[in-house]
Amino acid sequence: MSGLAVLKLVIQILLVILSFLLTLLILMHKGKGGGLSDMFGGGLTQNAGSSGVAEKNLNRWTVIIALLWVALIITLDLFMKFNIGG
Repeated sequence: MSGLAVLKLVIQILLVILSFLLTLLILMHKGKGGGLSDMFGGGLTQNAGSSGVAEKNLNRWTVIIALLWVALIITLDLFMKFNIGG
């Protein structure tokens, strides 16, 4: 297995992990209405969401993970476009 194939595999594994993490972070956001965040423990997130610092940190982490996720998607697309790593 070449070094680029290993790199491609690592990127794919990171993409799966970040996908799950991003999904969890999005579901943790305070709901504006009766959405999924209210269905799964809306009372718990309501108290945490009242703190401005907690909501800002959640937003910050969500944006950072989303940008990393997009960068990995683009990287994998380039690997496939140029047939790098098998």
